[in-house]
Amino acid sequence: MNLSKRLIGSLMLMLAVLFGCGSTADILSTPIENIDTSPLKVADLTDSEKKNWGHLDLERDTIPGMAVDRAYAEIIKNKKGNKVVVAVIDSGIDIDHEDLDDVLWTNKDEVPNNGKDDDKNGYIDDIHGWNFLGDTYNEQLEFVRLIVSGNTSDPRFEEAKKQYEEDYQLWTNRKTQYDQIAQAVKNANETLTKVLGKDDYTIAEVNEIKSEDQNVMQAVQIANNINANGLTMQDAKTEIDGALVSINERLNYNLNKDFKGRKLNDNINDLSDTGYGNGNVKPMVKNESHGTHVAGIIAAERNNGKGANGVANNVEIMSLRVVPNGDEYDKDVALAIRYAVDNGAKVINGSFGKSFSPHSGWVRDAIKYAGDNDVVFVHAAGNDSNNVDVEPNFPDDNVNFVEVSDNYIRVGSLTEKYGSKMVSGFSNYGKKNVDVFAPGSSVYSTTPENEYDFKGGTSMAAPGVAGIAALIRSQYPNLSASQVKQVILDSGLPLTTKVVVGGDASNVKAFSELSKSGKIVNAYNALIMASKLK
Repeated sequence: MNLSKRLIGSLMLMLAVLFGCGSTADILSTPIENIDTSPLKVADLTDSEKKNWGHLDLERDTIPGMAVDRAYAEIIKNKKGNKVVVAVIDSGIDIDHEDLDDVLWTNKDEVPNNGKDDDKNGYIDDIHGWNFLGDTYNEQLEFVRLIVSGNTSDPRFEEAKKQYEEDYQLWTNRKTQYDQIAQAVKNANETLTKVLGKDDYTIAEVNEIKSEDQNVMQAVQIANNINANGLTMQDAKTEIDGALVSINERLNYNLNKDFKGRKLNDNINDLSDTGYGNGNVKPMVKNESHGTHVAGIIAAERNNGKGANGVANNVEIMSLRVVPNGDEYDKDVALAIRYAVDNGAKVINGSFGKSFSPHSGWVRDAIKYAGDNDVVFVHAAGNDSNNVDVEPNFPDDNVNFVEVSDNYIRVGSLTEKYGSKMVSGFSNYGKKNVDVFAPGSSVYSTTPENEYDFKGGTSMAAPGVAGIAALIRSQYPNLSASQVKQVILDSGLPLTTKVVVGGDASNVKAFSELSKSGKIVNAYNALIMASKLK
């Protein structure tokens, strides 16, 4: 599921304060405790830094990026290295995007659009990858599917029922609140438009309004509150309308026990039932942008004068459409991993996850298959602000913390603010089950139809690491997947900074306790370390 519960919760809190009457309590700021040598960056990021902060360097820029720019300037320079295929298991990719169209994997053994499986790999016309979802877009969450199955023998069946009851109540209440807020903003905008005689008014014009009409002055207050949060009235309406779309999708599809999302004739409980889906790896709709954004972080064409630079400079992106607007199926994930391995990928990025997984063993076996075939698998840690040593998050590479393979890297998310607020409030963490942290908040990358935007999530942190893995494999092709993983973990910057965890100011931990390595990834250091192993 792409939508962050924590993100929506934070927005709800902001809006509740925004439209509250009277004064509000001061927001408590967490104490900054930093015993490392790096100074804190005081100035706001420039527009250029905002779009590229994940590639900057903590040592030189006081921004906790991955030192990608430094790696290119001082180590890679003009060296292209070997071509590396990176599989993106996600929601589909806009393969016509101006910043991605020259970095696509193409199956040269397949004749396009002839309706035949020319290379005999079991997939017809798989030119740039495979779409395991077919025409499916919306889907239920996994725990809803478990309830609908009626499989009371499942050890987590009662847990699923409880989760459903809690989530349904939460989102029903949230819809009521957002509907009320949307109406308040709409009314205020209509009032101000009528008073000022235009709908493109400025905040200065709003503040010149003098009236004894309580409704008018309430509209003025709402406009000022919105402006104080850096938004115009139209911005606020757009954001609230967007949130309502997500809320309605959650209730109408994700949590709807009567909804049937899958538009395929396969048996989801039979891993041997393959060949379903089609070769159209593009998104179904424009706002199905997650996979395109992830692909750009890894591989957007570098230095072409367009929107963004990918981390890796000599890769081909294989698109595997597996993640719907809801929870992915274990069968699709397992088969996608195996497809990637069998068709030449050396790095796989998985920016998806869920807390229930009825066939987790299938996916774990596929991850092991990738490891056995020398393929790195990078996975997002998840956006629930949870300790994943305690709370389940799938897919994973271990059973009771015993790993089945040494090729799996799980990635938590960083913000651009070095210091106590360095860990993204939504990011999962875990001393045993998260390996490393990377930039994930407000990352600028490609979106469908030649557009670009900022997105946040561990989904944005994982592809940064996948890009570094591809860089290493390109420059030092003799290193194994296991060695690449170890280089990434060992070469990161170790920090002892105390940080706020889960966006909760009362939950402060040493950064070193949030992951196995206790480090943030660093491409510059990784390439230096890799050079010594070749």
